Amino acid sequence: MPKVAGKSVSSRIQIIGCILGPTDDARRQMTDIVDSQTRSRMMAGIRGRNTKPELALRHSLHALGLRYRLYVKGVPGKPDIVLPKYHAVIFVHGCFWHRHAGCRYATVPATRPEFWTTKFDANVARDAAVESALLKAGWRVGTVWECALRTDTGIAKTRDIVAAWLHSGDAVLEVGEADVGTAPRPEPDPGSR
Repeated sequence: MPKVAGKSVSSRIQIIGCILGPTDDARRQMTDIVDSQTRSRMMAGIRGRNTKPELALRHSLHALGLRYRLYVKGVPGKPDIVLPKYHAVIFVHGCFWHRHAGCRYATVPATRPEFWTTKFDANVARDAAVESALLKAGWRVGTVWECALRTDTGIAKTRDIVAAWLHSGDAVLEVGEADVGTAPRPEPDPGSR
């Protein structure tokens, strides 16, 4: 049997069977367009730290002279960026994984939508709980969505918005594609001319 991530396929199916229960036999077999080794390699490549959007924001903030710490263990949720001087934290969220409301990147995969919906709901609930815990502890919480950091213009505008927020004293910040003006313009309706 081929090995994937240190487990044979049969042991992974047995483990999945324990998690899903005996009535979910149909869900054990997942149709995929790539083999299991390739899928395992692809999923292992999804990073939780030092992502491209996060690095872009960090470099931009550092260029402004802002100094920060990364993934501080004593702070709830281990925020991506912690600015102790301002008693503020910033999360750089991926629109897909953290369900950016109204974003074109927050899609649901067509295969196993109930699995993905459950997973996404858990992510959103965890994000809300972490934000609540941080606010109760006196931290200011900023959320920067991946879509805001897709262009150099978006990065620069996001940096300016975050810098203004740090000096404002507001408790919460959320920056997305619509806030930085990098959303694609809708095509005019040819019939409206």
